[in-house]
Amino acid sequence: MAGLTPFRILPLLLPAAFLVVALVFWLPELTALLDNTYLGSFKASFIGILLEAMPFVLLGALLSSLLSVFIPDALISRWIPRRPVPALLFACLLGILFPVCECGMIPLVRRLIHKGMPVYVAIVFILSGPIVNPVVYGATLTAFRTHPELVYARMGLAFIVACLIGLIIYVTVRKSPLRLSIKSLNEETHRQDTRGGKLTAVFVHTADEFFEMGKYLIIGCLLTSAIQTFMVRESLAAAFDRPLGAYVFMMGLAFVLSLCSTSDAFVAATFLHTFPAGSLLAFMVLGPMLDFKNSLMLLSLFKTKFALYLFFLILACVFVGSVLMSVWL
Repeated sequence: MAGLTPFRILPLLLPAAFLVVALVFWLPELTALLDNTYLGSFKASFIGILLEAMPFVLLGALLSSLLSVFIPDALISRWIPRRPVPALLFACLLGILFPVCECGMIPLVRRLIHKGMPVYVAIVFILSGPIVNPVVYGATLTAFRTHPELVYARMGLAFIVACLIGLIIYVTVRKSPLRLSIKSLNEETHRQDTRGGKLTAVFVHTADEFFEMGKYLIIGCLLTSAIQTFMVRESLAAAFDRPLGAYVFMMGLAFVLSLCSTSDAFVAATFLHTFPAGSLLAFMVLGPMLDFKNSLMLLSLFKTKFALYLFFLILACVFVGSVLMSVWL
């Protein structure tokens, strides 16, 4: 503690003193705010989203650690086809083997990239995995029993969008978009693997990965809960009361609500007689690919420029694809 001189402590004490004075003067308003129904809605929303997402982040971290400790790098590289088109199809079908929600995708994919998975293949897995899997298929079929065409359309559009974006990234991106280089990831894994045996390494790696991704998840949940609490959905619906406005509204709602891919179909079903079927499809495809909380986690994995490029591709492809698919629906 010798390094904490009075001059270094002073910048910390001044904001703290200001905060104490502000709280004293603001105490009556603060008490009223604590009794506000908005605060109760905010807390319920935050806890609900966090509890819904946390198990999947933990599952993704556990799968990541198991891959890191028990699966050799050469084996992963051998599984992935060399040619781009078979590799894209392989990545889309990985969701059947790893039915992980979008919240658990980032730690798992980070480890797969470390093991030798190309970035464009990893992107396809991130986008398609949370949708093209048997769990989500069953949940969507339950929500739309009387409209099975929406179930098949959701699976098909997610498959097409993921493959198309993967192909675009394969053609246009040459440099590594990762924030951490593969060398840095190797050094991090080596430090974790030298702390004990394999079982110890699994638990240590899971904890490290969980807390690394957990901080972005909590920030995303806080922001999402605040938006959900203070957003007036009726006003937004009235503002977008136009043919293509329904698509914009439902895509924005999917981004803001940040629902799990196993439960968003039940929310979409409540809009079945309010908005066109194509806009419901956009809601169910965009949400698992890009929402508020996983956008922060994607920004933690990829460089900002590439992440924004990816966000644009997802929004454009889902919007155009859902509008075109609505002709069939």
